[in-house]
Amino acid sequence: MKDKVVVIGGAGFLGSHLADELSDAGHHVVIYDRQQSRWARPDQEMLLGEITDASRLSTALDGARYVYHLAGIAEIAEASEHPAAAIETNIIGSTRVIEACIKAKVERFLFASTVYVYSNKGSFYRVTKQATELIVEAYAEQYGLAYTILRYGSLYGPRAQPWNSLRDFVEQGIREGRINYPGTGHERREYIHVKDAARLSVEALASAQGNDCLTITGAQIMTTAEMLSMIGEILGVQLDIRFELDETATRCQHYTYTPYRYTPRQGRKVVPQHFMDIGQGILELIEAAHMDGGK
Repeated sequence: MKDKVVVIGGAGFLGSHLADELSDAGHHVVIYDRQQSRWARPDQEMLLGEITDASRLSTALDGARYVYHLAGIAEIAEASEHPAAAIETNIIGSTRVIEACIKAKVERFLFASTVYVYSNKGSFYRVTKQATELIVEAYAEQYGLAYTILRYGSLYGPRAQPWNSLRDFVEQGIREGRINYPGTGHERREYIHVKDAARLSVEALASAQGNDCLTITGAQIMTTAEMLSMIGEILGVQLDIRFELDETATRCQHYTYTPYRYTPRQGRKVVPQHFMDIGQGILELIEAAHMDGGK
């Protein structure tokens, strides 16, 4: 009998790829989201609902062995502009999900966090993730909830939201022949293709160690300037790359060189052994942008 796995937020960027990887691994996948998934497969079950709806969550989680929670406000700018909404969705909403998991006697709860928890950047987005991680640990201590916290790095790839940085850079280059970047170009990122991140997220289920934190990032470290130059090279054009060092850049909530700073709860870092090369991944984004007409 297949294990039932619920992916809350499974209609989104990472969530849809995670659902596919879980299905390919032989699980019975239930996608729970407030909107219909554009990528739901015939072998997946789709349930519509809010993470604050206890009754609907109870129905979705009935009989589930594992639950991945990816729903919430994921854009730093949106969380910064609407902090109350970010707190309500990311913290209160996640707490409702955790309580539903405990009532359903879920074997393991897997929470999508971020490498920004190591940083002093990320604004209210970081704060909501840090708070929820502490809440998860408190529920584990008091109620025996088994969990895995998945801290993701810089994701890119197909199905990305319009505000995803690499998608935005590629589409700017195609439309305008230039890219405006609010920074110096020295910012360092460990980009990871979304399919690699989804695969590592599924592999986390095989870990014998419970109640742990995994940092999921790529194996290729690049500066923003290197990344933008690569986009131009693959496009075959000389891009006009503009680094905007204005007041907006100085207030930027993205980390520059590394998200890591001292925190008392460190996670084990995992990277894919076989991964999508960043150049191939950019080519994939360019092809997708051309198919969409560069819109």
